[in-house]
Amino acid sequence: MSEQKEKEQRLYALLDELAGDSKYVDHVKREVPDTDEPMQNMMRAHLVRMGQLFAIEGHSGFSAGYAVSALEKLLRFEPLGPLTGEPDEWVELDYGGEMKAQNKRCSHVFMRADGTAYDIEARIFREPNGACFTGKGSSVDITFPYTPTREYVDVPADRD
Repeated sequence: MSEQKEKEQRLYALLDELAGDSKYVDHVKREVPDTDEPMQNMMRAHLVRMGQLFAIEGHSGFSAGYAVSALEKLLRFEPLGPLTGEPDEWVELDYGGEMKAQNKRCSHVFMRADGTAYDIEARIFREPNGACFTGKGSSVDITFPYTPTREYVDVPADRD
């Protein structure tokens, strides 16, 4: 067994020991049962470990809601506060001689060579069945400070 795997196994054993009985873990296990599918069981184990760590941290009430909301944004590479547009927020990209920059704090915000910025996911199109997509018309020019938002546009069922 590799050193990395040994460390992971020790960590998982420690999580088992420290979490003890947890309503979070019990809930995860109820909602994500064991199956014959290896991928599903791997995801279940991952979610149980996340529930264990959440329980160890002692979250409940306000702190649980705050932590879940913040973590969801962070894991989606979304900012917790407004983008400033300052130079340290950008990484330069070269698309075949066309210089652009991508925001480090929010991956769907870009800056053109002329300094204007846009959000490629500001407008999300929604099919009648609930499926959502981005495409032509999703980009919206923005100004700073900017808090990323999404406008959902319902697409008619009879469109071509």
